[in-house]
Amino acid sequence: MIVFFTRLKARTIWSWDGCVETWRTEYSFRSWVWANLVSAALALVLPLAPVERALILVLGLLVLAAELFNTAIENAVDHSSTEIHPLAKRAKDAGSAGVAVAAFAAGVAWLVILIG
Repeated sequence: MIVFFTRLKARTIWSWDGCVETWRTEYSFRSWVWANLVSAALALVLPLAPVERALILVLGLLVLAAELFNTAIENAVDHSSTEIHPLAKRAKDAGSAGVAVAAFAAGVAWLVILIG
């Protein structure tokens, strides 16, 4: 059991380091964090059902997770080569599209909830 908690502590530290470094270096991540803070504040202030509130909060976190994955893809591609390559572009574009799809899902949820 001690091994489990030792590894959990290490994983938590590494994850926090990833969030801090991404916050420090990625404008788009900071933008999504601020957008999610506004979204979360609205979700908590507006008279929403608990399931609607949960959906908004979870989808906001999903957008942040997608942005973290996208940053990881971009960093890995940039580390592997400075050469411009069609596969590198496809990888980066797919990561960016993943963020866009997650953000679109959050926007659709807001529209459906608000239109009701």
